[in-house]
Formats: sequence, C-alpha cells, structure tokens
Amino acid sequence: MHTSKMTVDTAIFTPRFLRMRLPRVCVAIIGSDAAEMLEKASVIVRHNSLLEFRLDYLSKPLSALPKIKQFLDLNRHVTAIATCRRAATGGKFRGSIASEIEVLLKAVQAGCQLIDVEVETMEHMKPAEIEKLRKQAAVIVSHHDFKTTKGLEEILVRMQVFPADFMKIATTARSLSDNVTMMQFLQQHSDQHSLVGLCMGEQGIPSRILSVRAGSVFTFAAALPGEETAPGQILSRTLHDVYRIDRVDAATKVYGVAGDPVAHSLSPVMMNAAFRRENLNSVYLALHAKKVEDLLRCIREIPISGLSVTMPFKQEIMKYLDNSDAFATRTGACNTVVRSQGKLYGFNTDVSGIVRPLEKRLPLAGAKILLMGSGGAARAAAFGLVDRKANVFISNRTSATAQKLARQSGARYISRKDIAKNDFDVIINATPLGMEGARNQSPLEENELRAKIVFDMVYNPVETKLIKMARTRGLHIVTGLEMFVNQGARQFEIWTEKPAPENEMLKVIVHTLQNRIASESKPESKNGKQR
Repeated sequence: MHTSKMTVDTAIFTPRFLRMRLPRVCVAIIGSDAAEMLEKASVIVRHNSLLEFRLDYLSKPLSALPKIKQFLDLNRHVTAIATCRRAATGGKFRGSIASEIEVLLKAVQAGCQLIDVEVETMEHMKPAEIEKLRKQAAVIVSHHDFKTTKGLEEILVRMQVFPADFMKIATTARSLSDNVTMMQFLQQHSDQHSLVGLCMGEQGIPSRILSVRAGSVFTFAAALPGEETAPGQILSRTLHDVYRIDRVDAATKVYGVAGDPVAHSLSPVMMNAAFRRENLNSVYLALHAKKVEDLLRCIREIPISGLSVTMPFKQEIMKYLDNSDAFATRTGACNTVVRSQGKLYGFNTDVSGIVRPLEKRLPLAGAKILLMGSGGAARAAAFGLVDRKANVFISNRTSATAQKLARQSGARYISRKDIAKNDFDVIINATPLGMEGARNQSPLEENELRAKIVFDMVYNPVETKLIKMARTRGLHIVTGLEMFVNQGARQFEIWTEKPAPENEMLKVIVHTLQNRIASESKPESKNGKQR
C-alpha cells in the first residue's frame, strides 16, 4: 500500500464538479456487449442525463469505448461516470489494478467526465498515478460494504487521504435503523464534503430515496428490471414517476407501509399517486421491518408522519400507541398510525375497506352476511359489519376460532355443512384461499354461493377462483382491489385531512397489476438477475 506517500495537504482538494450541475439520479447501464449497453443508454437519456457505464460487466471493456465516445459526442447533455470495478471489491472485472486504471483513463478519453475508483484500489496506487487520474477527470472514491452498515466515520477518514471530487459510501442495511445511521451521517458531513451515500439491500431501500434530502449528491438506479447492479436498487422510472425524487427535500413528509414481507406491496404506488394527484409534498416508502423496535426508531428519527401497518405488526404495534380509535381497540389490530407532536395514534381502516364498498350496494342494517375466515381481516369485517347492524354469520376451517370471533364481535357461528342450506345477501372471503400460492382454491364450492353479492378480499390476482365462480352464476361481485383502495383512501384522509382521489388510486393499481402480469409472462432478461 502507498497511502503513506500521500503527503499533499488534502484540504486543497476542493470539488470541481458543482453538485447543482448533477441530476439526483445516476442510472447504472449494463449490457452483454457495447451495442446492448448503448441501446439502453439511448433510451435512458430521454429522462435522465447522469449515467454510469459499468464497464466491468463487459468481457472486453476497452472494445466498448469507441461506441461510448460516439454516443457521448451525440449526447452532449449527458454526464457519464466510468466504472470498472474489480471482483475483489465487488465488481466483475477480473483484471489487475493497472488494467482497471487503463480502462478508466481510456474511458475519460472517450468522453466520460467522472471515474469511480474504489478506496481499496486507491490504497494500492502511487500519488502520481492518482494525480494523473484526477487531472483528466473528476474522481469518485468509493467504498462498498456488502455485509453491514458500520464505521462510517472511519471510512470517511480513510477516504479523505485521497484527492477526490466525490466520496461514495454504499453499505448494506441489516435493519431499517441502518437507513437512519446513513442519513444522520450524511446530514453531519455533507456540508463539508461532496458525498454520495446509501444503503444496499431491501431494508436499505428508504435510503435510496431519502438520502438525497439528507445530503447525498445523487442516488443510483437501475435501467431495467433484473438489471440492478446492487441489491435493492430501484428502477430509474420508479424513482422519478412514483417517488418524484426530484421534489424530495427537507420539507417532504415521509409515510410508509411497514411489514415483513413488504417488497411486493402495491401501497407505495397507490399512495404516491394520491400525493401526486393532490400536489402534496409527501413520499410513501416500503419499510421492511423485522422487529417493531426497529420500526419505531425510524418513525421517530426519520421522522415518519404516517404509517400503514401490515402483517406481522398489526397487533404488536398496539402497545406502543398513545391512543387508538374504537375499531383498533375492539379488534386489537391497528393498520394505520399517525405521528403528531411526537405521539403515535392508531386507527383501523380495514373496517372502512370492507364497509364502504358494501354500503354502495345495499343497506347493511339487517343484511344477512356470511363471513369466511377468522384472522385479522375477518375480525375487522365482523366488528365493522355488526356495528352497522348487519346479521353476520362466521365460518372457518377451524370451528373454534370462528366461534371465538363470533362471541367477541356479536356475530353468529355457522358450520360448513349448514352454509348450503342458507341464502345470504353477501358472502365475504376473508381467508388467503385464492391468492398467489393458492390460486386454484376457494373457501366455498359453486353450489354454496347462494347470495346476491360475493366479496373476495384477495386482490392479487383480481380474478380469483371464487370471483370466477360468482361471475358464472351471474352474481354481483366486489373484488379485493376495491377493498384495498377504500382502506387506503381512508388512510389518506386521516393523514392529510383531505378527500382521497379514489379514482386515481384505483386506476394506478389496476395499471400496475396489469404490468406485473405482463412482465411475469415475458422470458427472463438474457443478463439474468444482476446484483
């Protein structure tokens, strides 16, 4: 290592790239060859002008540089970062440090204005070699920790030895609290240094959006699904269109959905669309929490203004609330939290998601309703519908749990064999039967659908086996999608004290589900899932 030879006063190394010149999102471009890489870049530059060419993904990086030069000559507005990260520091390049530097220098000659060099590589270079790099391009000195988030101050001290225009620190989040650690670090040091900071991994996703308001010069994004160059990387289009990252600032209110798992939640798409429609300076994130204590730290220290709570925290969160509404108290479950003046208030809007769609179709007072299931969603339905004076009958595969819920809510228990002997106004499925993993299952047989309305709480897929059977019989249907939007609309109203744009929320959810179905039917990218 040659760090001891670096005797120049590092205080003179001032950034030569003004951060105001750079967009907030840098899109990482990969490809199996130069042609594919540049084809993707040509699409991305239509909405994002900061690109990172991951040359280490190419078997022959130098062969791509003429095409990159041609591309940059034609797209003068583009700011390009060249990266050729060695395998030893988390990349794919198998060559030596000398070979890496050769690629980077020739990338600069091709028109790339910035180069990314790992601090481990810098530590093996001579001061004269580093100065040669910096004379030709702006230098990003970077550090990647693929295991944890710790020692950020020590990493910064280690990097400050070298003359660089930017310092990039990417760690791995093992908890939501690691996002807080990263953002507090950025807030403390970004006034003195041009920093790029984020946490990798699913639990680090909040940092990829919020780091820019904490002081990170920019964040990284993927060009296409399956082409993420780091775990947890978000699509460029998603950062711009869903999270409106260009508008995220210190005044932006933060909301989120907390659960385990939460990766496939549709709530961020729906809620961010509602915020956009009402022109609110707010952003809604997916928060993958393993422990409720971890979640609570984020609520208080990010801070988070409001929270959607899903499994497995609906019951556990109750003991941390300063107060809760009647339905949350009675059901023992909270799916909505408001943070106000440091205190947490809980609500249960699952009830609204069930009651609202039915009230549009029939008077609930005196209605005869069959409820299949006895879990959390069934509890919300039982208490909400009994509160509306409906005659609720509960059945479940495990009769004891159905009988218990019936006693607690004021409903009545009905055995499975008696269902076919009765006519109902509404049949509600509050079981998981019909969702992914149980697509071909239904809580009832077709001959048991003796009702005017069938309501299936499952919303993915929208057309469950139960819904298809109900359509065949010519029954009125309520899909889980309508319940999902209605409970979300009530959350929006609680948080913002404004009417929710329900039509917009439903529209974006339908569009997203259609896109997911279409993408699932496509063959896997030839690059495969990239790390």
